[in-house]
Parts: sequence; C-alpha cells; structure tokens
Amino acid sequence: MSEKAVEGLVRQLLIDLGEDPDREGLKRTPERVERSLEFLTRGYRTTVEDILNDAVFEEECDEMVVVKDIELYSMCEHHMLPFIGKVHVAYVPDGRIVGLSKVPRIVEMFSRRLQVQERLTMQVANALDQAIRPKGVGVVVEAAHLCMMMRGVEKQNSKAVTSCMLGRFRSDQRTRAEFLNFIR
Repeated sequence: MSEKAVEGLVRQLLIDLGEDPDREGLKRTPERVERSLEFLTRGYRTTVEDILNDAVFEEECDEMVVVKDIELYSMCEHHMLPFIGKVHVAYVPDGRIVGLSKVPRIVEMFSRRLQVQERLTMQVANALDQAIRPKGVGVVVEAAHLCMMMRGVEKQNSKAVTSCMLGRFRSDQRTRAEFLNFIR
C-alpha cells in the first residue's frame, strides 16, 4: 500500500472520529501514523535467514543456553493495540549454536508483526528449532496487553504467560524444570 493511501485512510479515520484533520495538532498525524505503522510492522520485511546471516556455528556444546528477559513490544492483531513484556528463550545444542544476539533479533522480527502472543511464542521456538536443530527449545513469553488494560475488561495488572516446549523441554521434566528455574 502506498504512503499516500495510508495517509488518506488515517485522514478519513480522523474525520470519522469527529476530528478536524486540518487543525494544528493533527495536520501531520496521517504521515506520522504511516511512518509509525511501517516501523511497528517491520518484521514482515525480514526473515530468519536474513537475521542468522551465517551466525550458526558448529560447537560441541550440549549444556542449556538461556537468553532471558528479552524486551517484547508487539501489536495485538485483534485491536492493533500494543502488548509489551519479556521473552525467555532456551535451547540445548546438538552440535550447533547460534550467535547469542540472534535470539533477541528473532524475537524482534516476529514481534514486529500484528500478532497474538500464542503464535509469537510458537514462531520463536519453531524458528530456532529449524535453524539449528537442537535437542530441545523452550520459550516463555510474559506480556501485558493494552487491549485488556485500556478497553474491554480493563484489568490493569493482568499478564498473559505462554510457553512452547519442543524436544527435550517437552519430554524431559528435568530439562523443563531447569529452564523454568533459570527464568524465575
């Protein structure tokens, strides 16, 4: 969709809301909203392959790797309102590791799309699983959803927690417990 089309849609939305898009504070709002949406949905314009960019390494490591407290900013696909929180990712290598900075970048790519938390959790786990074929992957996402805080049930202190456990994290209770203990 072209920039002018988005600006026109936002301008019409302002009119439909009862606003004057020509008043001082709103004159550049359609342009700002277009740029903001482009930034907030930039995850559609990248792939896991772009992110990994030769950062998968052969390594005889078989102990758990955990990257925790990764900041999460996404937008609910149902209301286009933000949800924010933290993502915790772990994997048990099977001869291959990924550069540590790539884990938050994978989270960022999937979170910068219109999302539901449940899908985002699975996408991160599946992407890492497919990229390095570890013995297992665990992902836990904790987030506060503005669609529940600002509207609807208006519960200010609620958080949603989702998880996706693959391989050893699903089949071995000790591996799962070790991961959950690390992120407590």
